[in-house]
Amino acid sequence: MKRLPIQGRTLGLLAVLLPLLGLFVYVAVRSGPLAPVPVTLATVEEHTLSPALFGIGTVEARYRYRIGPTVAGRVKRLEVQVGDRVRAGQLLGEMEPVDLEARLLAQAAALKRARAQLREAEAAHAYARSQALRYEKLLAAHTVSEEVVAGKRQERLLTGAALDGAREELVRVGAEQEALQAQRDNLQLVAPAAGLVTLRGADPGTTVVAGQAVVELIDTNSLWINVRFNQTEAQGLRAALPAGIVLRSRAGQRLAGQVLRVEPLADQVTEETLAKVSFARLPDPLPPLGELAEVTVSLPGLPSAPVIPNAAIQRVKGRLGVWQVSGGDLRFTPVELGVAGLDGRVQVRVGLRSGDRIVVYSARALSARSRITPVERLSGAGS
Repeated sequence: MKRLPIQGRTLGLLAVLLPLLGLFVYVAVRSGPLAPVPVTLATVEEHTLSPALFGIGTVEARYRYRIGPTVAGRVKRLEVQVGDRVRAGQLLGEMEPVDLEARLLAQAAALKRARAQLREAEAAHAYARSQALRYEKLLAAHTVSEEVVAGKRQERLLTGAALDGAREELVRVGAEQEALQAQRDNLQLVAPAAGLVTLRGADPGTTVVAGQAVVELIDTNSLWINVRFNQTEAQGLRAALPAGIVLRSRAGQRLAGQVLRVEPLADQVTEETLAKVSFARLPDPLPPLGELAEVTVSLPGLPSAPVIPNAAIQRVKGRLGVWQVSGGDLRFTPVELGVAGLDGRVQVRVGLRSGDRIVVYSARALSARSRITPVERLSGAGS
């Protein structure tokens, strides 16, 4: 009779603990670490993939002209401002001649003197030649001696050498005058082609060195996009492929273009392939140089093949693959991927077939022992 109170307490304790244990097991199985992992599934389908490349670039000009003096000098005047359109051959400005005008006058005088010396040398040589011929005849008549004739011959040779020297001097002085005149002409800053002024590098009165750009202009018809593409995705990129251009300042406007060329040199630091993409039609107004642009290049379409969402690809123990659902079991299937499209789908070359079911998203990391429960969408995930 003394054991009955102990059994009663035990039964009462069990009556409390068993429901709690059942509740704990239920919670652990349904929402705890042992609960099935909510996942979204997708079916592998065969589709024709239209791959594309996406890159970021900047607006640049193919032809850029930096106009400045060939010798150091001071800017005398400038006729243009930034933003002005100019025509080929238009005068943009002028440099100060400093002492160039005086040097031209001195060189002109030297040229006159050289011409006078040439006329004098021609006259002396003509006289010496006629005298030499005359004395040759006198020698034949035995009127003069051999020594006198030899002297006349020597005079002819000397005047001939002087004549050659006068001619060379005239050529030298003329070349120096042409060089000075070319310098004088180079003081005028002339537009080599029609374009748009993008830089006014100096104002009147500023001293500039040889080769320094005073005015810079671009050929507006040569605008293009210098684009960078990831090297791992640049296979198939070539000239003449169509491209879509979205300028940073015109996010809602897609402009047509095409790949003009693929650069033979890649960026080894950023591991990017460089390409030039031209506008099919220049936008109006023109974008500023250096503006960022998003470029999408359409590659040739591929034949029908199994494709999967890019989000389904996982890397487990260094292998690339997907979690495949087969007969209620979950297993990791390695795959070999092909070309990816900009719509988030990627081609599968090896590992999956059309109709296979795979996991796209999961609430937490999966393993081969994970239990899953398919859902329409994960809680908190976007549509």
